[in-house]
Amino acid sequence: MTPELALKLGWAAGRVLSRSGTQKVIIGKDTRISGYLFESALEAGLSAAGLNVLLVGPMPTPAIAYLTRTFRAEAGIVISASHNPYFDNGIKFFSANGSKLDDELELEIEKELTKPLVCVESHLLGKAARIDDAAGRYIEYCKGHFPAELTLNGLKLVVDCAHGATYHIAPSVFQELGAEVICIGVQPNGLNINDNVGATSMQAICDEVLKHQADVGIALDGDGDRIMMVDHLGNVIDGDQILYVLACDAIKNNELKGGVVGTLMSNLGLELALAELNVPFVRSNVGDRYVMELMRQYDWRIGGENSGHILNLDHGTTGDGIVAGILMLAAMQNQQASIAELVSPLKMLPQVLVNVRFEGDSNPLQSEIVLSIKHDVETKLGKTGRVLLRKSGTEPLILVMVEGQDIDLVTSYANQIVDVVKKVGLQQS
Repeated sequence: MTPELALKLGWAAGRVLSRSGTQKVIIGKDTRISGYLFESALEAGLSAAGLNVLLVGPMPTPAIAYLTRTFRAEAGIVISASHNPYFDNGIKFFSANGSKLDDELELEIEKELTKPLVCVESHLLGKAARIDDAAGRYIEYCKGHFPAELTLNGLKLVVDCAHGATYHIAPSVFQELGAEVICIGVQPNGLNINDNVGATSMQAICDEVLKHQADVGIALDGDGDRIMMVDHLGNVIDGDQILYVLACDAIKNNELKGGVVGTLMSNLGLELALAELNVPFVRSNVGDRYVMELMRQYDWRIGGENSGHILNLDHGTTGDGIVAGILMLAAMQNQQASIAELVSPLKMLPQVLVNVRFEGDSNPLQSEIVLSIKHDVETKLGKTGRVLLRKSGTEPLILVMVEGQDIDLVTSYANQIVDVVKKVGLQQS
């Protein structure tokens, strides 16, 4: 990410988006320091292409999806690297309906990127304005997903905003619904986003839940599209468990349509528990984009990842950590049960994950020796276990995952596979 790239990307996107529609784009960002730089560059590029820009400042990623729809904007842009450290950053686009851009539109923007930047005539330049009430609008939107007949009165919550984009949103949402809220991760300084706080670093919120004897902990990531939770005993509740609770609550309310979409990383325990409820379950590739594709293909409403990306198409067009938290609290209040009680029927299977670095250009997963050991372990595990070998798309790493009913056995099998993958990786170098 460079200012030059952001400028050119804004211009290229503006060239494509200006061909039709409302001629305006919304830009939001998280709290990392480079957001100011890239916001200005994108604004300049879009203006040079003739598009008007609406700025909202630090706002959660799902808020941009919502605001894009409500303002009838041609697109929404989020400047964020999600759960990554402050020195990373990225740019994400939403379409006019609040979903990811179509592949065809992305390809058109890529084509424009190869062309020289040419500014429109002065009288056609885009203007920039700020939406001053964006936070208030989104707070009310989030609260609207909580049943009007329920309240959070009497609940004590710890909310961890990861020093990120939800710092001025999430506390207000839960307080206005009646909860007593203890906040951490709400003092962003541009450099501390996701730094030992948030959904990817759970120790801080676990400690706070126990310290304050809270009923629930809600941990969001830097851009607010992921959620992890903590029960009153200090146990982490991950995305698989959240999916299970939401599916069970939908069944009780006669609202479940079809089944649930997980990913290759979803715990086998989730699949087995849903099977006991006669709820279909399918796996997509890792990534919320792929989860969404399968949800649309099957016309199902609930899906997500164990990392905390939760999608409920009855409550939004993209993953929303705050809304997912609201739905979980609504399930608690509906059933007058703690989160620990709601997840108790789901027996998560022990899972061992190991990243193995390899050398050379070949793919160890194409080795007959690796495929053979994978098949042998899968045969031994049978229907109560699973093996996943996955090559990283960005690094020379192979993810080895083994899960089953016995942690010692799972660890032993994982080590056997890791040893073979390491040997093959070295032989190929």
